[in-house]
Amino acid sequence: MIIAIDGPAASGKGTLGKRLAAHFGFAHLDTGLLYRAVAYDLLQAGLPLSDEIHAAEAARRLDADSLDDDLLRGAAMGEAASKVASIPAVRAALIDLQRAFASRPEGAVLDGRDIGTVICPDAAVKLYVTATPEERANRRYRELSGRGDVITYDEVLADIRARDARDTGRAVAPLRPAEDASLLDTTKMDIDAAFRAAVAIIDAAGS
Repeated sequence: MIIAIDGPAASGKGTLGKRLAAHFGFAHLDTGLLYRAVAYDLLQAGLPLSDEIHAAEAARRLDADSLDDDLLRGAAMGEAASKVASIPAVRAALIDLQRAFASRPEGAVLDGRDIGTVICPDAAVKLYVTATPEERANRRYRELSGRGDVITYDEVLADIRARDARDTGRAVAPLRPAEDASLLDTTKMDIDAAFRAAVAIIDAAGS
């Protein structure tokens, strides 16, 4: 079974994806880390994030099983990832990698922004996880502050809005719900409530 989870930044899709994968015994891939890794490689090489040729090369070198989660988290990497994710050649280079991960025999949960619409359009279950920009900014602010990042709530909210605009407005694979996705608005939910709602949707799909 493939579970596709899409949604904007800080909607809770990554945390939800991990919990669902653990619950069902599936492999999990946070596809946002792929774009963060591409951005990290460019920055480490002193190259601009707009360098399409080197960005695509970095994408083709990635290994989904060797991503450094701690290294790639943080506000700056999220902003950088959003920029390289708008490069069509990067998205094209990562398609096969993501689909190969999704085909794992034990089942897979993938979360991102184009999983249900582009990467796994035939997924057994598609969830579109969202929340208001203000609530998402509040969550991300708490997360980043807890990591020791020096940042304000207003800065996080501005970043969230900018990323939403880029993700929904890009020409290739824009962020949008798949037509057959189940909408899960987590604005007023904690992770336990969101998890229970998601499991109910998945169980219903498999019955």
